[in-house]
Formats: sequence, C-alpha cells, structure tokens
Amino acid sequence: MLKRSLKYFLNCFTKQKLIEDNIINMFISVILAHPDPGSFNHAIAQTAVEAIKVNGHRVFFHDIYKEQFDPLLNSEEIAEDAALPTAIKIHCQEIATADGIVIVHPNWWGQPPAILKGWIDRVIRPGSAYEFLEGDTGEGVPKGLLKAKAALVFNTSNTETQREKEVLGDPLESIWKNCIFGLCGVANFHRRIFNVIVTSSKSQRKNWLNDVKKDIDIFFPKVK
Repeated sequence: MLKRSLKYFLNCFTKQKLIEDNIINMFISVILAHPDPGSFNHAIAQTAVEAIKVNGHRVFFHDIYKEQFDPLLNSEEIAEDAALPTAIKIHCQEIATADGIVIVHPNWWGQPPAILKGWIDRVIRPGSAYEFLEGDTGEGVPKGLLKAKAALVFNTSNTETQREKEVLGDPLESIWKNCIFGLCGVANFHRRIFNVIVTSSKSQRKNWLNDVKKDIDIFFPKVK
C-alpha cells in the first residue's frame, strides 16, 4: 500500500511539473453521463467544474443526458468529410480544441453508459480526434489530433477495486487510457474510481469530492 501511494504521488508530482512549466488560461471540456440529477456523478462533475473555474480556466460543460444527446451514429456521418449536424460539430470543435478533458460516468457492466458510448462514436471521429497518415487506408495506427494536455476520468462503481482489476480486468482503464485517449494523442491520463457507492457514507463522499478538487489542482493548476 505504501509503495502504491508513493508511486501515485511521484506520478502526480511529475505530471504537475510538466503542466506547471506552461500554465495558461485553459479551456477544459467536462462531459457528464448519468441520468439521475441527484447522483454522486453530478456532484463529482459540479465539483470539477467549480474547481476548474476557481483555478482560472474556462469550461465547456455538457450533461449529455440533460441535453438529450442523440447517441445513434448513422451511416451518413461515418466518412471523415461527412456533413455533421450542428450539435455534433460543436462537440467535435470543443473536444478538438480543449486543453484538458474530464469525463464523469458510472461503471455499468464494465462500460460507459450507452449514451456516452454514442458520444464517443459520434464525437471522437476522424479529422477531429485522429487521422490516418497518407497512404494508410485505415488498417494502421492513426495519428492522434487531440491537443489536450491531460485527460481525467472519474468513475463510480459498486465493485471493490481488487475484484474489478483481478476478476473483471478493469476494462474501463483500457477503454479510456489505451483505446481512446492514448490513440488520440493524450498520453497524460489519470482515472479515479469511487467505490463502493451504495454503502458509502456522507463523510466518505465528502472526502471523495475533496479528492476530485485535488486532482483538478494537480492537472489543471491555478493560472499564474
């Protein structure tokens, strides 16, 4: 446990120093995916947004359930040069230009909620988040286009961390770190899991929200 805590501290310290070398006013994209306005996910997102603003940065915030984001990708949108609906254009522009990204969602069956998977399908798209190099017809490794200096994912779960990793393989770690952000050019990745939600106390949740603030301070520090 001590080694793990020390490793986390050194990791965060290194990442913070990399970011602090060039702290400017940043645009941070925050995406929330939970249907219940009273959920702890909403409290996480609200805490993150407030902390980002306190640190002097600007926020693109989307509660995609509240906005009734349409998760269905149709065939007309697949091509890189496809004509996109205005709402999707806005999401693509924001995620492509964001200096930082925060994703908040529950762990449902080892996956993001379906609406968030649809957001990924429609927004993390060629030309905005990644591209294939000249001569590559799509079978190679794409070049990431996202300019974000860091990506944070906050997950809630009702599964203990040890079981999630050892029995279930922690698929969300691989999805976000490798399949999405790593592929799209964001190497500075951090994910925090809050569990077990159903048995958590009020004081425990308060401490968890303090952890959210600390993570924001590390990855998106105050403007100097």
